[in-house]
Amino acid sequence: MAEEEKSGEPAKDKNELQIFKELVDELYNFRDCYFETHSVEEAGKKQSDVAQETKKTLKKLEEKEDRYKHKAEFLLQKGRCLNVVPDFSAVAEECLSRAVKLEPGLVEGWNTLGEQYWKKGDLTGAKNCFTGALQQSNNKVSLRNLSMVLRQLPTTDSDVHGKQVLESVDMARQAVQLDTTDGTSWYILGNAYVSLFFTCGQNPQLSQQALSAYAQSEKVDTAASCYPELHFNRATLFQYEEMYGSALGGYSRAAALDPGWEEPPEREKQLLEYLQKVTELIQNKGKVKARRLRTMLSNLNTSALGPCSSPQFRSPAGRVGSLEPRTLSSLALGHNAGVAALGKVVFSLASEGRMAFTFGMVDSEETCIVVMVYNTADSWGVLIGDTVVIPEPQVKRHSITHKDKSLDFRSIRVDSPLLLIVNGKKQNAKSQIAVSVSYKPQSE
Repeated sequence: MAEEEKSGEPAKDKNELQIFKELVDELYNFRDCYFETHSVEEAGKKQSDVAQETKKTLKKLEEKEDRYKHKAEFLLQKGRCLNVVPDFSAVAEECLSRAVKLEPGLVEGWNTLGEQYWKKGDLTGAKNCFTGALQQSNNKVSLRNLSMVLRQLPTTDSDVHGKQVLESVDMARQAVQLDTTDGTSWYILGNAYVSLFFTCGQNPQLSQQALSAYAQSEKVDTAASCYPELHFNRATLFQYEEMYGSALGGYSRAAALDPGWEEPPEREKQLLEYLQKVTELIQNKGKVKARRLRTMLSNLNTSALGPCSSPQFRSPAGRVGSLEPRTLSSLALGHNAGVAALGKVVFSLASEGRMAFTFGMVDSEETCIVVMVYNTADSWGVLIGDTVVIPEPQVKRHSITHKDKSLDFRSIRVDSPLLLIVNGKKQNAKSQIAVSVSYKPQSE
């Protein structure tokens, strides 16, 4: 009889360890699918609710700790339980370190330990854990965590950073290939493409790939549509692409899903104020008095075209030949080939938090339009009264309705100050610097 009891012990252990795993899995499910059981209005309670559930789960684990404290599987589940919250836990680190020492092949142990190092700010330690886990087994969690860490590893060398970002995209792609139904992997691939877009020349194709990956994330996983970071990062890209209504909506949604996160409502407020200011300045032509405006426009003539009037002029699109000056009101929406817009600067806005150096210009008919210039060096700008020529302008119409505000205006997008002619001169190379945009990578 005693023999039978003894042989039944490992089975009991196995069952209990399986129960611990299920308990911790339920805890993660509670956190990740919170909005499937709670309304967005309850978002402010999410963190405290998750903390409360963590306490309950931890209590159940600790009741059995004396029996299992030297078992790798138990240490893993305790470490995972403490890892569910966003902050670093020294106890979790200790449990997970012991678990992987006892069982070096424990992939989930390495992955969770890597997340703890990451939360502690030890990115190299985190990278080593995820790389170590991949050596044990090719798995999506290690791949996507490595994708995130690679983009955050500090380096002063832009070439090294570029290579890290390219590698991070490759890791995220591999994670998606291992499981195309995983919304988190698709979301992290979206973030990797955003990073690549801003690091490697702002190729519009990369922007589209990022937006497609985000859309796929929401399509395959309903929980993904409740990631505040997804809405925030996508809104950042929408803002750069001048899809302002979508950007405002994204910041607003991120703020609703995580009321404790200060940046989304701040970005939403900043962007809305910027758009209102731009609309107001276009309407009143930068508040320049009528008499001064007439004086400014009196010397606006085709001589200002400078290099654009030469038959050898090569346009940004590669067309060779002189450009024909056109009034702002005659410009079509989209790309205006073979023509140039010219006018006098009547207002400007610095680029703090707005991604573009923004100025307004008035043409000979006294039509005012706003111009948004991207990738400008901090030292670059135009002054009121300057004459600006925009070769083959790209014209957009914005009709934005957000909350109780409605805005409508036309703008010209210029991807680099090097494309402009200011006071008859081309701009020098120092006027351009790649735009730097912050999005939230930590808890991707």
